Amino acid sequence: PPGFDRCVYRRRNVVERCFNRLKQWRGLATRYDKTRESYQAAVTIASLLLWI
Repeated sequence: PPGFDRCVYRRRNVVERCFNRLKQWRGLATRYDKTRESYQAAVTIASLLLWI
């Protein structure tokens, strides 16, 4: 069986929770944006709003 590393698990858990919170933004979950730049801008704005 694979070993359990508590530090790695904590980091992975934080990243997974962040993605789950970003998926709550309907525009990001369904990707209505046509260009890569506008989608990246939406991800950046959503990330900043979650961080604040």
